[in-house]
Amino acid sequence: MSDPYIGQIEAFPYGFAPKDWAVCQGQTMEIAQNQALFSLLGTTYGGNGTITFQLPNLQGNVAMGQGSGGGLTPRLMGQTMGEANHTLLTTEIPAHSHSLNGTTAAATSNIPDPTVTLGAASALTGTVPGGLTLYAPAAGNPATALSAATVGQNGGNQPHTNMMPYLGLQFCIALTGIYPSQN
Repeated sequence: MSDPYIGQIEAFPYGFAPKDWAVCQGQTMEIAQNQALFSLLGTTYGGNGTITFQLPNLQGNVAMGQGSGGGLTPRLMGQTMGEANHTLLTTEIPAHSHSLNGTTAAATSNIPDPTVTLGAASALTGTVPGGLTLYAPAAGNPATALSAATVGQNGGNQPHTNMMPYLGLQFCIALTGIYPSQN
């Protein structure tokens, strides 16, 4: 490999940093001993800027180009965003409805048939022998709520993994090498 640019980041398939490279783990570096690298990075990734600065931290993060892309808000150098796990909010779920389908046809059983489908429902309600309507209050009695298993909320409200498939590699930054010139 030819001499890298100072501050160049590369992926390595082994668990250590080669000579004159450092693993990108957000570690604090002394400016006095790394003046060329500090002149390029500054405090973009942390540090106090007088005695120390920090290297980028790519542990569990994916690098993303800075700037604005189509439909994106601006991404700044050194800015971290995103989350490994996410719990969906009601406002993030597409608008939809749940329907309860029924019929006035005479039923042959008081148990809905799970093999009958109409729309998104898996069973139909109907009238039971004797003329009573299934799921209707008996004459003179107040209405009874449907079973929560039928029309209630569902789901565990737990976060789900929000990460694309990945392969772990060791990202390292060059501490020495060619000082990059600007165009």
